[in-house]
Amino acid sequence: MTSIKKEALYYGDHELERFILKNDSLELHINSYGVTIEKIIMNDRNGNLADIVLGYDKIEDYLKDSVYMGCVVGRVANRIADGQFTLDNKRYQLAINNGPNHLHGGLNGFSKVIWSGKESSSDSVIFKYISDDGEENYPGQVTVTVECALRGDEIILNYEAISSKATPINLTNHSYFNLGGHGSGDVTNHIMYINSEHFTPLNKVQIPTGEIASVKGTSFDFTSPKPIYKEMPEGGYDHNFCLSETVGPCVRVTEPNCGRVLEVFTTQPGMQFYTANYLNNLKGKDGAIYNKRSGFCVETQNYPNAINQINFPSCVIRPDGPNYKHQTIFKLYNINGN
Repeated sequence: MTSIKKEALYYGDHELERFILKNDSLELHINSYGVTIEKIIMNDRNGNLADIVLGYDKIEDYLKDSVYMGCVVGRVANRIADGQFTLDNKRYQLAINNGPNHLHGGLNGFSKVIWSGKESSSDSVIFKYISDDGEENYPGQVTVTVECALRGDEIILNYEAISSKATPINLTNHSYFNLGGHGSGDVTNHIMYINSEHFTPLNKVQIPTGEIASVKGTSFDFTSPKPIYKEMPEGGYDHNFCLSETVGPCVRVTEPNCGRVLEVFTTQPGMQFYTANYLNNLKGKDGAIYNKRSGFCVETQNYPNAINQINFPSCVIRPDGPNYKHQTIFKLYNINGN
């Protein structure tokens, strides 16, 4: 059984909400600013509790955050080349906020707004946001909901959106995981499995070239589990993997010392694997200092720059359909040691 507790949060004139969902396996803290996962608390195989996502102590630190700590990003997650796209013969120019590109919805994307939240069932809460037509120069008024459920050892995220006009949309959660505990340091000892035979190579400004390349014989081959550090590119990972359509998890990550395991299931076509390459002396919760490789992200989503690549899965929704509807599940448990 899952219990749900609601707390009010205040920052200046802002009023936000925190929901704490708890059962015998997990404890999840999530706030209404960007639908941000603040904490995931679980045991290891020896019964030791730890919070396994990076984060901050104070709500004002989330409002000042620039690394997308734990939040939902959109209207379009990941990068759009030159911040430009053409849809139904109209050209759109978006904010440039990542080198020459548009990243994670722009200067004030879905991660930088207050959502309304409420309990939606005995084990879930639902967050809603209405993005105005023209917000961040995207077309269409978009009504988006994210339902967060805690059921057994699973955190279930259900994303839905409808729009008044044709518009691109691509949502994901940007939690930084460290299965050893959020302040335990480098995660490259974690054993990574990715059920993907292809990835999308990048150009020098981190935009996919359009090629869908085989992982075989490259450092991107995680079809057999291996430590993250093994064959890791010099700059780390920040790449999209094309997911295979199977019943099992698309990702499995194991911390070999404590035995915690994260499995990811999704209906999305891609997963951006990111090794926190740009964290640098960042003050986190409980006095922790986060540097690069202090966490990893497994961002289930469409392919980057899909709006400009006709051979990538479409990211466009329209008033008469299709609407946006995807699910991602984080399953967390322990394995016994040898």
